[in-house]
Amino acid sequence: MSHTFDPNELYNRVVHYYIDKKSYSKEQANQIARKVVEREKNRHTCKNVNCGHGIDDHIRHSETCLVLDCECRKFVS
Repeated sequence: MSHTFDPNELYNRVVHYYIDKKSYSKEQANQIARKVVEREKNRHTCKNVNCGHGIDDHIRHSETCLVLDCECRKFVS
């Protein structure tokens, strides 16, 4: 299985990167991290209007949703 998407871990890594490596202020780093996490959340969410579940709730090879009462048959990016 692949690594599951963890928005908190991503947020912390982005903030520390911009503070430590790029010498940004905390406010600037937090603003950038919020944008990055929001973009990644959207990227990891099925765009099927009937589904909306995360990529972690889909079987990777057959792209079938793992949520029992969901009609989604294919992960739509």
